[in-house]
Amino acid sequence: MNNQIITAALAAVKELYGAEVPAKMIQLQKTKKEFEGSLTLVTFPLLKTSRKKPEETALEIGEYLKANCPVVSDFNVVKGFLNIVIAEDAWLNLLNNINADEHFGEKKATEESPLVMVEYSSPNTNKPLHLGHVRNNLLGWSLSKIQEANGNKVVKTNIVNDRGIHICKSMLAWLKWGNGVTPETAGKKGDHLIGDFYVAFDKHYRAELKELMESYATVPEASASGAPLTEEEKKAKAEAESPLMKECREMLVKWENNDPEVRALWEKMNNWVYAGFDETYKALGVGFDKIYYESQTYLKGKAKVEEGLAKGLFERHDDNSVWADLTNEGLDQKLLLRSDGTSVYMTQDIGTAEMRFQDFPIDKMIYVVGNEQNYHFQVLSILLDRLGFKWGKELVHFSYGMVELPNGKMKSREGTVVDADDLVAAMIEDAYQTSAELGKFADMTEEERREIARIVGMGALKYFILKVDARKNMLFNPEESIDFNGNTGPFIQYTYARIRSILRKAEAQNIVIPENIAGVAPCQKEIELIQKLNDYGAAVAQAGKDYSPSGIANYCYELTKEFNQYYHDYTILGEADEQTKLLRLFLVKNVAKTIKNAMALLGIEVPERM
Repeated sequence: MNNQIITAALAAVKELYGAEVPAKMIQLQKTKKEFEGSLTLVTFPLLKTSRKKPEETALEIGEYLKANCPVVSDFNVVKGFLNIVIAEDAWLNLLNNINADEHFGEKKATEESPLVMVEYSSPNTNKPLHLGHVRNNLLGWSLSKIQEANGNKVVKTNIVNDRGIHICKSMLAWLKWGNGVTPETAGKKGDHLIGDFYVAFDKHYRAELKELMESYATVPEASASGAPLTEEEKKAKAEAESPLMKECREMLVKWENNDPEVRALWEKMNNWVYAGFDETYKALGVGFDKIYYESQTYLKGKAKVEEGLAKGLFERHDDNSVWADLTNEGLDQKLLLRSDGTSVYMTQDIGTAEMRFQDFPIDKMIYVVGNEQNYHFQVLSILLDRLGFKWGKELVHFSYGMVELPNGKMKSREGTVVDADDLVAAMIEDAYQTSAELGKFADMTEEERREIARIVGMGALKYFILKVDARKNMLFNPEESIDFNGNTGPFIQYTYARIRSILRKAEAQNIVIPENIAGVAPCQKEIELIQKLNDYGAAVAQAGKDYSPSGIANYCYELTKEFNQYYHDYTILGEADEQTKLLRLFLVKNVAKTIKNAMALLGIEVPERM
């Protein structure tokens, strides 16, 4: 409908004023409630072309549209705004078009569609996933679905940080204090078990540092100047002399040198973690098309840096370290290889990019990583462009804010992380208790109740996180998220279940909803609902352009509010006129479809009954 009006308005400008203007100059918006009409054309951008006053321009274009555009039945002019009245049959035609397409408003990928790769999750194999990872995974999954709905081919990918000193800490702690424990013997998920040993290492390490620092107080120790050591100097000295950390570094060297025992232990413990991650990903409803591992990519990165060095893209310093000079880009110099030849995170990201580019014909790369890494990705973009990756300069760092609970931040080394598995379990249990108290479980088996609680609990968690502008830090309040009123997942899910209940009752009454609707005039509230359904395509397109799951969440809420107001004001199954009843059933069926499709872009399921 909008496209028809835009096309007709362009033709009007050409015929009336003898000029062709770009489509972006035809600005349509919803008509304000105090005026008659559904869409308003803003004429101010056209005044240079018409060379007439706003009211006169609007009047002339309005007359042309009424005479030449079949969807326009009337119009009125308020200053420079042309308020357009849409013909009744045009609304029904639009509703029939919405009904005919199971995914109206979404685009399908073709062979020629761009390939977008979305990286998210990026966990370390020394601890389980936590609340921050939950936001990351939910954002990454939703971004992928939104890109698909915009007609792109999408590859969902993960890079696992499976090497480095932090991994060795868990390994060494298991060797020292694990007594051969396994996930099976401990009755724990593997990622939780390894996380316990990461915390154990830090506990013993802190105790060791304290003991060493206290020993410096009883032994005459002095700084280079001859003065007694300060507390900071004592700490630095203790960290340098720590036997535990020395063992850890030695283990890392052995790993780098492919020591068979260290590598075997590393593989065994990592496999425990991967099995645990898979359970969490399944509970969150996310997954990946391809997983990369830093242990496989860091050598690729080193080779790519050496290649860039040979081409004069980078420079080697006297101590044998390799650097990228970014001063021409207004930045500083960036270390790529240490003096001992070992890699840094930037090098590993270059290696990962190299492997991905070999595996897939990437047109756009989206990294879902927290905003503390903004500078890192600014540098990475420049380096990848220098190295010849066609998408390097335009890579997208989807930078998101931190997420906290009402009781404060999380510290993984101290074991105070808000664990993802615990959070998921708590959300589902809270959904069960809340639903039971509100009487949502009537006539259900226990198995059905548990499944509804899972859908509602996860919907509450996902929606609460995704409705917030991802760039902002957010406070996640579990109690607020599970509310069947207001801007929450359960409110939208319950509305969907209510519509499905209406449709089941219609079916039980042998009412057959037709494939097309005609011969009945929609009321103003129904027109507003049809218009809101038609807005879905624009919401999907905007969310794709802005990389904004919150835009889809906002659309879901607005559509749900619109329906609930309609449901409050009008009866559906109790309507006496059969044609009107069929129109309303036809309409609400498509509301349910659109809610389901939109929530799916957020990774949220909707229950058939509640």
